[in-house]
Amino acid sequence: MIQAVTAQFQLDYGAFTLDAELNLPGSGVSVLFGHSGSGKTTLLRCMAGLQRAAQGYLAVNGEVWQDNEHRLFLPPHQRPLGYVFQEANLFPHLTVQGNLHYGLKRAKGSQVILDQAIALLSIGHLLTRKPERLSGGERQRVAIARALATNPKLLLMDEPLAALDWARKQEILPFLEKLHSSLAIPIVYVTHAADEVARLADYLVVMAQGRAIASGSLQETLARLDLPVQIGREAGVVLQAAIVEKDQQWQLARAEFPGGALWLRDDGFALGQAIRLRILAQDVSLALTPTQDSSILNSLFCTIEAFANGEHPAIKLARVAVGESRLLCRLTHRSVQQLGLAVGQSVWAQIKSAALVK
Repeated sequence: MIQAVTAQFQLDYGAFTLDAELNLPGSGVSVLFGHSGSGKTTLLRCMAGLQRAAQGYLAVNGEVWQDNEHRLFLPPHQRPLGYVFQEANLFPHLTVQGNLHYGLKRAKGSQVILDQAIALLSIGHLLTRKPERLSGGERQRVAIARALATNPKLLLMDEPLAALDWARKQEILPFLEKLHSSLAIPIVYVTHAADEVARLADYLVVMAQGRAIASGSLQETLARLDLPVQIGREAGVVLQAAIVEKDQQWQLARAEFPGGALWLRDDGFALGQAIRLRILAQDVSLALTPTQDSSILNSLFCTIEAFANGEHPAIKLARVAVGESRLLCRLTHRSVQQLGLAVGQSVWAQIKSAALVK
């Protein structure tokens, strides 16, 4: 069986045109990222069958749900998918348990699947409450459990944290990370929040003006110089790493990633623990030789792969290879000239800061 989500949709609203073609992994979290109005939600609604595109095709892990060329269109209720909206949309007169069972009765779910969703999202203690007695984060966890209870083959999530304040977002993000590691089905997640991209994405699609202008694994896409994606206020990369050593004296931990390792503050990590690290281009500098007399703890041998112009004529962006991994570096055009930096040159990347994605 083909393990992929293939989607092609064309939709013309006059003032806005959607013309997107996606080939997403058949598992993990694929994030549709872009500014408001870029077409993310419209594309998601097309995938759900809620918006019928003039030209459309959708296949999920070998099952074709829509193919306009062959006049095939499964309506939304016949597509085995779960959909989580920005608002939880729970029935106010029903308890949490009532809301969950309502979804169960209307789809091909089971009590076993529902029980697993309740455990995964830690909402067992909320079952007798009505929505008015839930926080925003709790309501969204219930909405996600309701979507999972139908035993979907595809989970669509349309900016599920957009209506929450910062505290509620921090409450629910760990549960979204649990979905990431626990579900075997593909998840397509819409957001314009860079922190959600860094924490959740395996695969990233950048949307602009109704088109997918870039796509690929999170690491590869963030390291592109032709389209620097802003993570926070700056371009940067996210690395998958694992804790391999702990320095009890200085309260540090060494995180190893493909091609290198970094020391960072020990936040109580366990040996072998998998983490994500965010390294901004502004926190990376380049040196011709390893610097001994410096407060910078992390210096990595690397090779310059490419340069690109920054946001100002004085600024350059460089991409360097550290083994199998890539880093971005923000430096001045003057520094490039004075150091004689060139593509293919071996240098040392000095990492001023590496932030744990949390």
